[in-house]
Amino acid sequence: MSKRAVIVVDIQNEYFAAGKLPLVNIEQAAANAARVIAMARQDKDLLIHVRHEFPDPNAPLFTPGSDGVKIHESVAPETDESVILKNYPNSFLKTNLKELLDSNGIEDIVVIGAMSHMCIEATSRAASDFGYKVTVVADACATMDLEFNGVKAPAAQVHTTAMAALEFAYGSITSTQAYLNAE
Repeated sequence: MSKRAVIVVDIQNEYFAAGKLPLVNIEQAAANAARVIAMARQDKDLLIHVRHEFPDPNAPLFTPGSDGVKIHESVAPETDESVILKNYPNSFLKTNLKELLDSNGIEDIVVIGAMSHMCIEATSRAASDFGYKVTVVADACATMDLEFNGVKAPAAQVHTTAMAALEFAYGSITSTQAYLNAE
């Protein structure tokens, strides 16, 4: 069994055009994620899908029971793959993710999904803090435009900043093609 796990974070309907929080380039990120997932299945890597929902049934986004919280069909889990429900940006916080990884002898983590500046960063940083070797497949992740204090940052800059911060101290950053070719 491989000592690698691919963690698919929040590639959910809410982030696509019909959802309440569409991300920039989510379709391309999901297509790249599907390629990484296909290789993980072929290589018998542990594949873990994480999906977000807010616990409040009146939440404006990621509302329990809504179509928005469903994992997007392009990256749908197979019946034998784990799906973890989370309520926080960090996929480890108050979930069984670490126990699942440790019980499978996982040493290397590959992170893909959404949003680059939020759940991808939080999950990758936590994984690194727990001692896992972390790789983020940058073009299999997506984010959105942000604004703070009247300064607007386009999604491409937000994504680049998130990837640069992760690469600086938390893991390696690669592209889908480089990841697939490395095998």
